[in-house]
Amino acid sequence: MPSPLSETIPAPAVQPRPEPPALPTRQLTGIIGALALAAFLMILNETVLSVALPAIMADLSVSAAAGQWLTTGFLLTMSVVIPTTGFLLQRFSTRALFIFALSSFIVGTAIAIVAPSFAVLLVARIIQAVGTAIVLPLLMTTTLQLVPVHKRGAVMGLNSIVISVGPAVGPTVSGAIVNSFSWHYIFILMAPLAVVILVLGIVFIKLPSTARKLPVDALSVVLSAIAFGLLVYGISTLEHAAENPVLAIACFVVGLVSLALFITRQLRLTRDGRELLNLTPFKSRTFTFSVLLIMIAFGTLLGTIVMLPIILESGAGIGTLAIGMMLLPGGLAQAVVAPIFGRIHDRFGPRPVVIPGAAMLALGQWLYVSVDSDTALWVFMLNHIIFSIGLALLMTGLMTSAMASLEPRLYGHGSAIFNTGQQLGGAIGTTVFITVMSLLSTARLEAGSDLAHALFSGAHVAFIVGAVLATIGLAISFFVTVDKRR
Repeated sequence: MPSPLSETIPAPAVQPRPEPPALPTRQLTGIIGALALAAFLMILNETVLSVALPAIMADLSVSAAAGQWLTTGFLLTMSVVIPTTGFLLQRFSTRALFIFALSSFIVGTAIAIVAPSFAVLLVARIIQAVGTAIVLPLLMTTTLQLVPVHKRGAVMGLNSIVISVGPAVGPTVSGAIVNSFSWHYIFILMAPLAVVILVLGIVFIKLPSTARKLPVDALSVVLSAIAFGLLVYGISTLEHAAENPVLAIACFVVGLVSLALFITRQLRLTRDGRELLNLTPFKSRTFTFSVLLIMIAFGTLLGTIVMLPIILESGAGIGTLAIGMMLLPGGLAQAVVAPIFGRIHDRFGPRPVVIPGAAMLALGQWLYVSVDSDTALWVFMLNHIIFSIGLALLMTGLMTSAMASLEPRLYGHGSAIFNTGQQLGGAIGTTVFITVMSLLSTARLEAGSDLAHALFSGAHVAFIVGAVLATIGLAISFFVTVDKRR
Protein backbone atom coordinates (compact mmCIF):
# COMPACT_ATOMS: atom_id res chain seq x y z
CA MET A 1 0.00 0.00 0.00
CA PRO A 2 1.51 3.35 -1.02
CA SER A 3 2.07 6.11 1.50
CA PRO A 4 -0.31 9.13 1.69
CA LEU A 5 2.26 11.18 -0.21
CA SER A 6 1.51 9.10 -3.32
CA GLU A 7 -1.67 11.10 -3.84
CA THR A 8 0.15 14.45 -3.85
CA ILE A 9 3.43 13.75 -5.68
CA PRO A 10 3.00 14.18 -9.45
CA ALA A 11 4.81 12.03 -11.94
CA PRO A 12 7.85 13.87 -13.36
CA ALA A 13 7.95 14.80 -17.00
CA VAL A 14 11.66 14.11 -17.46
CA GLN A 15 12.90 11.12 -19.40
CA PRO A 16 14.84 8.45 -17.52
CA ARG A 17 18.60 8.51 -17.83
CA PRO A 18 20.10 5.82 -20.04
CA GLU A 19 21.53 2.83 -18.20
CA PRO A 20 25.32 2.31 -18.54
CA PRO A 21 26.46 -0.75 -20.50
CA ALA A 22 27.56 -3.94 -18.76
CA LEU A 23 31.14 -3.63 -17.51
CA PRO A 24 33.97 -6.17 -17.24
CA THR A 25 34.18 -7.66 -13.74
CA ARG A 26 37.61 -6.12 -13.13
CA GLN A 27 36.46 -2.60 -13.94
CA LEU A 28 33.22 -2.99 -11.97
CA THR A 29 35.17 -4.24 -8.95
CA GLY A 30 37.58 -1.33 -9.27
CA ILE A 31 34.79 1.26 -9.47
CA ILE A 32 32.78 -0.08 -6.52
CA GLY A 33 35.99 -0.75 -4.57
CA ALA A 34 37.29 2.80 -5.00
CA LEU A 35 33.94 4.29 -3.99
CA ALA A 36 33.59 1.92 -1.02
CA LEU A 37 37.10 2.65 0.25
CA ALA A 38 36.47 6.39 -0.08
CA ALA A 39 33.18 6.12 1.79
CA PHE A 40 34.74 3.95 4.51
CA LEU A 41 37.54 6.45 5.13
CA MET A 42 35.12 9.36 5.20
CA ILE A 43 32.47 7.78 7.40
CA LEU A 44 35.21 6.61 9.80
CA ASN A 45 36.33 10.24 9.89
CA GLU A 46 32.84 11.20 11.09
CA THR A 47 33.35 9.56 14.52
CA VAL A 48 37.13 9.31 14.70
CA LEU A 49 37.40 12.40 16.92
CA SER A 50 35.02 11.14 19.61
CA VAL A 51 37.79 9.63 21.76
CA ALA A 52 40.36 12.26 20.72
CA LEU A 53 38.16 15.23 21.68
CA PRO A 54 39.54 15.67 25.24
CA ALA A 55 43.09 15.86 23.87
CA ILE A 56 42.04 18.38 21.20
CA MET A 57 40.23 20.50 23.79
CA ALA A 58 43.29 20.57 26.03
CA ASP A 59 45.72 21.29 23.17
CA LEU A 60 43.64 24.09 21.61
CA SER A 61 42.28 25.44 24.93
CA VAL A 62 38.57 25.15 24.15
CA SER A 63 35.60 24.06 26.23
CA ALA A 64 33.59 20.89 25.75
CA ALA A 65 30.71 22.91 24.28
CA ALA A 66 33.05 24.44 21.69
CA GLY A 67 34.82 21.14 21.01
CA GLN A 68 31.51 19.45 20.23
CA TRP A 69 31.25 21.72 17.19
CA LEU A 70 33.80 19.50 15.45
CA THR A 71 30.98 16.94 15.28
CA THR A 72 28.05 19.37 15.05
CA GLY A 73 29.67 21.36 12.23
CA PHE A 74 30.38 18.13 10.35
CA LEU A 75 26.74 17.00 10.69
CA LEU A 76 25.44 20.44 9.72
CA THR A 77 27.46 20.47 6.52
CA MET A 78 26.37 16.93 5.66
CA SER A 79 22.72 17.79 6.23
CA VAL A 80 22.95 20.81 3.92
CA VAL A 81 24.89 19.14 1.08
CA ILE A 82 23.29 15.67 0.94
CA PRO A 83 19.80 16.85 -0.16
CA THR A 84 21.42 18.46 -3.22
CA THR A 85 23.15 15.24 -4.33
CA GLY A 86 20.05 13.99 -6.18
CA PHE A 87 20.52 16.97 -8.50
CA LEU A 88 24.33 16.70 -8.58
CA LEU A 89 24.21 13.04 -9.62
CA GLN A 90 22.20 14.01 -12.68
CA ARG A 91 24.17 17.15 -13.52
CA PHE A 92 27.72 15.78 -13.26
CA SER A 93 29.45 12.52 -14.15
CA THR A 94 30.39 9.90 -11.56
CA ARG A 95 34.07 10.51 -12.25
CA ALA A 96 33.82 14.28 -11.82
CA LEU A 97 31.90 14.00 -8.56
CA PHE A 98 34.34 11.40 -7.20
CA ILE A 99 37.38 13.56 -7.98
CA PHE A 100 35.74 16.65 -6.45
CA ALA A 101 34.66 14.77 -3.31
CA LEU A 102 38.09 13.19 -2.71
CA SER A 103 39.88 16.46 -3.46
CA SER A 104 37.68 18.28 -0.94
CA PHE A 105 38.36 15.64 1.67
CA ILE A 106 42.13 15.74 1.04
CA VAL A 107 42.21 19.56 1.26
CA GLY A 108 40.24 19.46 4.53
CA THR A 109 42.53 16.77 5.93
CA ALA A 110 45.67 18.73 4.98
CA ILE A 111 44.32 21.85 6.72
CA ALA A 112 43.49 19.78 9.83
CA ILE A 113 47.07 18.47 10.01
CA VAL A 114 48.54 21.97 10.32
CA ALA A 115 45.57 23.65 12.07
CA PRO A 116 47.03 26.23 14.50
CA SER A 117 43.68 26.98 16.15
CA PHE A 118 40.27 25.51 16.83
CA ALA A 119 38.60 27.76 14.21
CA VAL A 120 40.92 26.47 11.48
CA LEU A 121 40.33 22.86 12.55
CA LEU A 122 36.55 23.45 12.40
CA VAL A 123 36.88 24.83 8.84
CA ALA A 124 38.89 21.74 7.93
CA ARG A 125 36.13 19.46 9.25
CA ILE A 126 33.50 21.36 7.24
CA ILE A 127 35.53 20.93 4.03
CA GLN A 128 35.91 17.21 4.80
CA ALA A 129 32.15 16.94 5.30
CA VAL A 130 31.44 18.30 1.80
CA GLY A 131 33.33 15.38 0.26
CA THR A 132 31.70 12.88 2.61
CA ALA A 133 28.20 14.13 1.77
CA ILE A 134 28.79 13.51 -1.94
CA VAL A 135 30.55 10.14 -1.74
CA LEU A 136 27.91 8.27 0.28
CA PRO A 137 25.01 8.78 -2.19
CA LEU A 138 27.45 8.32 -5.07
CA LEU A 139 28.41 4.85 -3.76
CA MET A 140 24.79 3.77 -3.36
CA THR A 141 23.61 5.11 -6.71
CA THR A 142 26.56 3.70 -8.67
CA THR A 143 26.04 0.27 -7.11
CA LEU A 144 22.39 0.26 -8.15
CA GLN A 145 23.19 1.40 -11.69
CA LEU A 146 26.05 -1.00 -12.38
CA VAL A 147 25.53 -4.15 -10.30
CA PRO A 148 23.09 -6.81 -11.66
CA VAL A 149 19.90 -7.15 -9.61
CA HIS A 150 20.66 -10.72 -8.46
CA LYS A 151 23.97 -9.58 -6.92
CA ARG A 152 22.87 -6.29 -5.36
CA GLY A 153 22.19 -7.67 -1.90
CA ALA A 154 25.71 -9.09 -1.59
CA VAL A 155 27.32 -5.86 -2.83
CA MET A 156 25.05 -3.74 -0.62
CA GLY A 157 26.15 -5.96 2.25
CA LEU A 158 29.72 -4.94 1.55
CA ASN A 159 28.62 -1.32 1.27
CA SER A 160 26.88 -1.56 4.64
CA ILE A 161 30.27 -2.43 6.16
CA VAL A 162 31.42 0.99 4.98
CA ILE A 163 28.52 2.85 6.56
CA SER A 164 28.09 0.92 9.80
CA VAL A 165 31.60 -0.36 10.59
CA GLY A 166 33.26 3.01 9.95
CA PRO A 167 31.59 4.75 12.91
CA ALA A 168 32.12 1.64 15.06
CA VAL A 169 35.89 1.41 14.54
CA GLY A 170 36.48 5.19 14.50
CA PRO A 171 36.87 5.38 18.29
CA THR A 172 39.18 2.34 18.21
CA VAL A 173 41.46 3.98 15.67
CA SER A 174 41.53 7.33 17.43
CA GLY A 175 42.03 5.68 20.84
CA ALA A 176 45.09 3.80 19.59
CA ILE A 177 46.55 6.86 17.86
CA VAL A 178 45.96 9.32 20.72
CA ASN A 179 47.35 6.77 23.19
CA SER A 180 50.64 6.59 21.26
CA PHE A 181 50.90 9.91 19.41
CA SER A 182 49.12 13.27 19.24
CA TRP A 183 45.66 13.83 17.71
CA HIS A 184 47.32 15.37 14.61
CA TYR A 185 48.37 11.86 13.55
CA ILE A 186 44.72 10.93 12.99
CA PHE A 187 44.78 13.25 9.98
CA ILE A 188 48.43 12.58 9.08
CA LEU A 189 47.65 8.88 8.58
CA MET A 190 44.38 9.65 6.78
CA ALA A 191 45.86 11.94 4.11
CA PRO A 192 47.99 9.41 2.17
CA LEU A 193 45.16 6.87 2.25
CA ALA A 194 42.83 9.45 0.68
CA VAL A 195 45.41 10.21 -2.03
CA VAL A 196 45.77 6.49 -2.88
CA ILE A 197 41.98 6.10 -3.09
CA LEU A 198 41.76 9.16 -5.36
CA VAL A 199 44.31 7.61 -7.71
CA LEU A 200 42.38 4.30 -7.73
CA GLY A 201 39.22 6.15 -8.65
CA ILE A 202 40.90 8.07 -11.45
CA VAL A 203 42.21 4.77 -12.86
CA PHE A 204 38.99 2.74 -12.65
CA ILE A 205 36.07 5.18 -12.82
CA LYS A 206 35.74 5.60 -16.56
CA LEU A 207 32.08 5.48 -17.48
CA PRO A 208 30.10 7.00 -20.35
CA SER A 209 28.75 10.28 -19.04
CA THR A 210 24.97 10.43 -18.56
CA ALA A 211 25.11 13.96 -17.14
CA ARG A 212 22.42 16.37 -18.31
CA LYS A 213 22.35 20.15 -18.24
CA LEU A 214 19.74 20.96 -15.64
CA PRO A 215 18.70 24.36 -14.28
CA VAL A 216 19.44 24.99 -10.62
CA ASP A 217 16.50 26.27 -8.62
CA ALA A 218 18.26 28.70 -6.29
CA LEU A 219 15.27 29.06 -3.97
CA SER A 220 15.16 25.29 -3.44
CA VAL A 221 18.85 25.30 -2.49
CA VAL A 222 18.31 28.12 0.00
CA LEU A 223 15.21 26.50 1.53
CA SER A 224 17.02 23.15 1.79
CA ALA A 225 20.05 24.70 3.49
CA ILE A 226 17.90 26.64 5.98
CA ALA A 227 15.55 23.73 6.71
CA PHE A 228 18.05 20.92 7.21
CA GLY A 229 20.78 23.17 8.61
CA LEU A 230 18.60 24.71 11.32
CA LEU A 231 16.91 21.42 12.21
CA VAL A 232 20.23 19.61 12.67
CA TYR A 233 21.66 22.60 14.55
CA GLY A 234 18.60 22.74 16.82
CA ILE A 235 18.76 19.00 17.45
CA SER A 236 22.51 19.01 18.09
CA THR A 237 22.33 21.88 20.61
CA LEU A 238 19.19 20.68 22.38
CA GLU A 239 21.26 19.79 25.45
CA HIS A 240 21.92 23.50 26.07
CA ALA A 241 18.44 24.73 25.04
CA ALA A 242 17.64 25.83 28.60
CA GLU A 243 20.41 28.44 28.39
CA ASN A 244 18.77 30.12 25.37
CA PRO A 245 15.27 28.73 24.83
CA VAL A 246 14.27 31.48 22.39
CA LEU A 247 17.09 30.51 20.01
CA ALA A 248 16.23 26.82 20.26
CA ILE A 249 12.54 27.42 19.54
CA ALA A 250 13.38 29.79 16.67
CA CYS A 251 15.64 27.16 15.07
CA PHE A 252 12.91 24.54 15.06
CA VAL A 253 10.14 26.91 13.95
CA VAL A 254 12.13 28.42 11.07
CA GLY A 255 13.55 25.01 10.16
CA LEU A 256 10.14 23.32 10.04
CA VAL A 257 8.52 26.18 8.10
CA SER A 258 11.42 26.12 5.61
CA LEU A 259 11.07 22.35 5.29
CA ALA A 260 7.35 22.67 4.55
CA LEU A 261 8.07 25.32 1.91
CA PHE A 262 10.86 23.17 0.45
CA ILE A 263 8.57 20.13 0.16
CA THR A 264 5.78 22.19 -1.42
CA ARG A 265 8.18 23.67 -3.96
CA GLN A 266 9.66 20.28 -4.87
CA LEU A 267 6.19 18.86 -5.50
CA ARG A 268 5.44 21.72 -7.86
CA LEU A 269 8.81 21.67 -9.66
CA THR A 270 8.65 17.89 -10.15
CA ARG A 271 5.86 18.39 -12.71
CA ASP A 272 8.35 19.77 -15.25
CA GLY A 273 11.54 18.07 -14.03
CA ARG A 274 13.15 21.12 -12.37
CA GLU A 275 13.14 19.84 -8.77
CA LEU A 276 16.24 19.82 -6.57
CA LEU A 277 15.08 16.70 -4.70
CA ASN A 278 12.42 14.41 -6.16
CA LEU A 279 10.11 13.17 -3.38
CA THR A 280 8.45 10.47 -5.48
CA PRO A 281 10.37 7.69 -3.61
CA PHE A 282 8.01 8.25 -0.66
CA LYS A 283 5.22 6.73 -2.77
CA SER A 284 6.81 3.38 -1.92
CA ARG A 285 5.81 2.03 1.49
CA THR A 286 8.99 -0.04 1.66
CA PHE A 287 11.15 3.02 0.98
CA THR A 288 9.31 5.13 3.56
CA PHE A 289 9.54 2.53 6.33
CA SER A 290 13.19 1.83 5.44
CA VAL A 291 14.05 5.52 5.91
CA LEU A 292 12.27 5.60 9.29
CA LEU A 293 14.05 2.44 10.43
CA ILE A 294 17.49 3.61 9.27
CA MET A 295 16.99 6.83 11.24
CA ILE A 296 16.33 4.78 14.38
CA ALA A 297 19.25 2.43 13.71
CA PHE A 298 21.79 5.17 12.97
CA GLY A 299 20.51 7.26 15.86
CA THR A 300 21.06 4.44 18.36
CA LEU A 301 24.45 3.69 16.78
CA LEU A 302 25.90 7.19 17.07
CA GLY A 303 24.20 7.81 20.41
CA THR A 304 25.78 4.65 21.83
CA ILE A 305 29.19 5.25 20.23
CA VAL A 306 29.39 8.81 21.59
CA MET A 307 28.09 8.00 25.09
CA LEU A 308 30.08 4.81 25.84
CA PRO A 309 33.55 6.48 25.92
CA ILE A 310 32.19 9.19 28.24
CA ILE A 311 30.74 6.85 30.86
CA LEU A 312 33.58 4.32 30.65
CA GLU A 313 36.41 6.85 30.82
CA SER A 314 34.92 9.36 33.27
CA GLY A 315 32.67 6.98 35.20
CA ALA A 316 34.65 3.74 35.30
CA GLY A 317 38.22 5.04 34.86
CA ILE A 318 38.92 2.94 31.74
CA GLY A 319 41.57 4.23 29.31
CA THR A 320 40.89 5.34 25.73
CA LEU A 321 42.83 2.46 24.20
CA ALA A 322 40.91 -0.15 26.20
CA ILE A 323 37.60 1.47 25.22
CA GLY A 324 38.61 1.47 21.58
CA MET A 325 39.62 -2.19 21.71
CA MET A 326 36.34 -3.06 23.43
CA LEU A 327 34.42 -1.57 20.49
CA LEU A 328 36.56 -3.29 17.85
CA PRO A 329 34.99 -6.82 17.94
CA GLY A 330 31.58 -5.31 17.19
CA GLY A 331 32.97 -3.64 14.08
CA LEU A 332 34.68 -6.87 13.00
CA ALA A 333 31.46 -8.82 13.55
CA GLN A 334 29.67 -6.40 11.23
CA ALA A 335 32.29 -6.92 8.56
CA VAL A 336 31.83 -10.70 8.75
CA VAL A 337 28.03 -10.96 8.74
CA ALA A 338 27.07 -8.15 6.32
CA PRO A 339 28.14 -9.89 3.07
CA ILE A 340 26.62 -13.20 4.24
CA PHE A 341 23.23 -11.68 4.91
CA GLY A 342 23.49 -9.68 1.70
CA ARG A 343 23.42 -12.99 -0.17
CA ILE A 344 20.50 -14.16 1.99
CA HIS A 345 18.66 -10.99 0.99
CA ASP A 346 19.34 -11.71 -2.69
CA ARG A 347 17.80 -15.17 -2.32
CA PHE A 348 14.97 -14.75 0.18
CA GLY A 349 14.15 -11.01 0.25
CA PRO A 350 14.35 -8.46 3.06
CA ARG A 351 12.40 -10.03 5.92
CA PRO A 352 14.91 -12.79 6.89
CA VAL A 353 17.52 -10.02 7.17
CA VAL A 354 15.69 -6.92 8.40
CA ILE A 355 13.49 -8.48 11.12
CA PRO A 356 16.32 -10.41 12.88
CA GLY A 357 18.51 -7.33 12.52
CA ALA A 358 15.94 -5.10 14.21
CA ALA A 359 15.46 -7.72 16.96
CA MET A 360 19.21 -7.89 17.69
CA LEU A 361 19.51 -4.10 17.65
CA ALA A 362 16.72 -3.87 20.23
CA LEU A 363 18.21 -6.71 22.30
CA GLY A 364 21.61 -5.01 22.34
CA GLN A 365 20.06 -1.76 23.57
CA TRP A 366 18.07 -3.51 26.31
CA LEU A 367 21.24 -5.31 27.46
CA TYR A 368 22.98 -1.93 27.81
CA VAL A 369 20.22 -0.84 30.21
CA SER A 370 21.58 -3.18 32.91
CA VAL A 371 25.22 -1.95 32.93
CA ASP A 372 26.76 0.08 35.76
CA SER A 373 30.20 1.25 36.90
CA ASP A 374 31.04 -2.24 38.22
CA THR A 375 30.14 -4.09 35.00
CA ALA A 376 33.09 -5.93 33.48
CA LEU A 377 34.42 -4.57 30.18
CA TRP A 378 33.79 -7.90 28.43
CA VAL A 379 30.05 -7.50 29.14
CA PHE A 380 30.09 -4.16 27.32
CA MET A 381 31.94 -5.89 24.48
CA LEU A 382 29.36 -8.70 24.26
CA ASN A 383 26.46 -6.23 24.29
CA HIS A 384 28.16 -4.23 21.58
CA ILE A 385 28.72 -7.31 19.38
CA ILE A 386 25.01 -8.21 19.55
CA PHE A 387 24.04 -4.61 18.83
CA SER A 388 26.55 -4.34 15.95
CA ILE A 389 25.42 -7.56 14.24
CA GLY A 390 21.84 -6.30 14.34
CA LEU A 391 22.95 -3.02 12.84
CA ALA A 392 24.86 -4.78 10.05
CA LEU A 393 21.79 -6.83 9.09
CA LEU A 394 19.62 -3.72 9.09
CA MET A 395 22.01 -1.65 7.00
CA THR A 396 22.32 -4.44 4.44
CA GLY A 397 18.61 -5.14 4.17
CA LEU A 398 17.36 -1.57 4.32
CA MET A 399 19.71 -0.09 1.74
CA THR A 400 18.94 -2.86 -0.74
CA SER A 401 15.17 -2.94 -0.15
CA ALA A 402 14.69 0.82 -0.11
CA MET A 403 16.47 1.40 -3.39
CA ALA A 404 15.11 -1.72 -5.09
CA SER A 405 11.60 -0.31 -4.63
CA LEU A 406 12.46 2.66 -6.90
CA GLU A 407 12.68 3.14 -10.65
CA PRO A 408 16.26 3.61 -11.93
CA ARG A 409 15.65 7.29 -12.73
CA LEU A 410 15.02 7.89 -9.00
CA TYR A 411 18.16 6.19 -7.65
CA GLY A 412 20.04 9.47 -7.15
CA HIS A 413 17.16 11.18 -5.38
CA GLY A 414 16.36 8.06 -3.35
CA SER A 415 19.93 7.74 -2.12
CA ALA A 416 19.96 11.46 -1.24
CA ILE A 417 16.78 11.04 0.84
CA PHE A 418 18.07 7.83 2.47
CA ASN A 419 21.39 9.40 3.45
CA THR A 420 19.73 12.62 4.65
CA GLY A 421 17.49 10.52 6.92
CA GLN A 422 20.53 8.64 8.15
CA GLN A 423 22.36 11.84 9.12
CA LEU A 424 19.26 13.36 10.73
CA GLY A 425 18.79 10.14 12.70
CA GLY A 426 22.41 10.28 13.81
CA ALA A 427 22.09 13.88 14.97
CA ILE A 428 18.84 13.15 16.82
CA GLY A 429 20.19 9.98 18.44
CA THR A 430 23.41 11.60 19.62
CA THR A 431 21.53 14.56 21.09
CA VAL A 432 18.89 12.44 22.81
CA PHE A 433 21.45 10.11 24.43
CA ILE A 434 23.81 12.88 25.56
CA THR A 435 21.04 15.25 26.70
CA VAL A 436 19.26 12.63 28.79
CA MET A 437 22.52 11.46 30.33
CA SER A 438 23.75 15.01 31.05
CA LEU A 439 20.52 16.27 32.60
CA LEU A 440 20.05 13.27 34.88
CA SER A 441 23.71 12.96 35.87
CA THR A 442 23.80 16.67 36.75
CA ALA A 443 20.74 16.22 38.94
CA ARG A 444 22.38 13.23 40.67
CA LEU A 445 25.57 15.19 41.28
CA GLU A 446 23.61 18.05 42.83
CA ALA A 447 21.89 15.49 45.05
CA GLY A 448 25.27 14.31 46.36
CA SER A 449 26.04 11.28 44.24
CA ASP A 450 29.59 10.54 43.13
CA LEU A 451 30.53 11.06 39.48
CA ALA A 452 30.49 7.37 38.51
CA HIS A 453 27.03 6.73 39.96
CA ALA A 454 25.68 9.97 38.45
CA LEU A 455 26.99 9.21 34.94
CA PHE A 456 25.73 5.63 34.87
CA SER A 457 22.35 6.66 36.29
CA GLY A 458 21.94 9.12 33.44
CA ALA A 459 23.20 6.56 30.91
CA HIS A 460 20.72 4.00 32.28
CA VAL A 461 17.76 6.18 31.32
CA ALA A 462 19.37 7.14 27.99
CA PHE A 463 19.74 3.45 27.13
CA ILE A 464 16.09 2.86 28.06
CA VAL A 465 15.08 5.58 25.61
CA GLY A 466 17.29 3.98 22.95
CA ALA A 467 15.86 0.53 23.70
CA VAL A 468 12.28 1.80 23.36
CA LEU A 469 13.14 3.41 20.02
CA ALA A 470 14.82 0.20 18.84
CA THR A 471 11.73 -1.78 19.88
CA ILE A 472 9.60 0.59 17.79
CA GLY A 473 12.06 -0.11 14.98
CA LEU A 474 11.42 -3.83 15.42
CA ALA A 475 7.70 -3.20 14.87
CA ILE A 476 8.46 -1.14 11.74
CA SER A 477 10.69 -3.91 10.34
CA PHE A 478 7.65 -6.11 9.62
CA PHE A 479 6.46 -3.53 7.07
CA VAL A 480 9.67 -3.68 5.00
CA THR A 481 8.71 -6.09 2.22
CA VAL A 482 9.28 -6.65 -1.48
CA ASP A 483 7.56 -3.88 -3.41
CA LYS A 484 4.96 -5.70 -5.50
CA ARG A 485 4.79 -2.89 -8.01
CA ARG A 486 8.26 -3.76 -9.28
